[in-house]
Amino acid sequence: MFSTLRYVNQPALSSAAKSFLTKNNGVAKRGMSIAALSGFEGKNFISIDQLSNEELRGLLDLSKKYRDTYGKGSTVDPVTAPKPLTGQSVSMIFQKRSTRTRVSTETGMTLLGGQSLFLGPSDIQLGVNESMRDTALVLSRFNSLVLARVFSHNDVLELSKHATVPVINALSDLHHPLQTLADLMALEDHFGDVKGKTLAWVGDGNNVLHDLMLGGAKLGMNIRVATPDGYEANEGILETTKKLAAENGTEDVFLTTVASEAVKGSDVVVTDTWVSMGQEDEYEQRVKEFDGYQVNENLMGQANPGAVFLHCLPRHPEEVSDEVFYSKQSLVFPEAENRMWTVMAVMAAQLGKM
Repeated sequence: MFSTLRYVNQPALSSAAKSFLTKNNGVAKRGMSIAALSGFEGKNFISIDQLSNEELRGLLDLSKKYRDTYGKGSTVDPVTAPKPLTGQSVSMIFQKRSTRTRVSTETGMTLLGGQSLFLGPSDIQLGVNESMRDTALVLSRFNSLVLARVFSHNDVLELSKHATVPVINALSDLHHPLQTLADLMALEDHFGDVKGKTLAWVGDGNNVLHDLMLGGAKLGMNIRVATPDGYEANEGILETTKKLAAENGTEDVFLTTVASEAVKGSDVVVTDTWVSMGQEDEYEQRVKEFDGYQVNENLMGQANPGAVFLHCLPRHPEEVSDEVFYSKQSLVFPEAENRMWTVMAVMAAQLGKM
């Protein structure tokens, strides 16, 4: 297995990113930012806004360090590569299926020397046959970490309240912080410094948007959001984003119901599924109400020259055209790969074994 892991695809840094690293003595700065994660040991990872700016920077830089060590192009032999999580384990609770979350966590934990245990709906009925409290306490006896991909945000909050080991929110109906780390890493790989760049969201005001606008504001990005009537972002999270925007010197959050208005003048265009798992009965209604929100060549033409496209996957043709999805503007596959480097960074930092 290890003989194949060293060939995990590693996207090349853009010339802008290389210049940024060189100009800012990237290696030295990366070491300093990773050191700032010393206070993250033992903490839960529930949403991006819980992170200080320094912790966010540290997690992104640790993710890049792991890619440099374990990714394609590394000169490190995967057999003799550092295994800081040897003897550690993570239980992975999946109420909702996911290709990227499962594969990235299991592979990443293996690369770091640890073990992972998948607990699907047929393996564990969270809060049904056993209380959430008891599940949290039992798993804490066996494992070093608990990762949970759940429907209700309250479930991950209750797990984190009772677990005696760090908990990772791998997705809830309110937050998706691991995805944001992967997205921001992809943008930094492409642009270098993203401060002052403008990020446009086109689609449902969902969990992916929530953490992305929080994280983007923390890095100094301007946030523009287009959602249909009735599909707006959570008001409380939106207010937190506005406060972060002010603290980090960005423009106020721009809100609209017209996709082209959000995309105009943007450097990044992002969308996500219009119909999340559990909303299948709403498919026809949602597709009708999201008319005009497909990211296609015409919509991307409203963005700045050199603008890029992100989608957390899986994608559907009504959300983005093939011409955009498979174009040079699309960063979706480096973005997907980054799910592994970023969850590796979170797990290592929570265990204080970086």
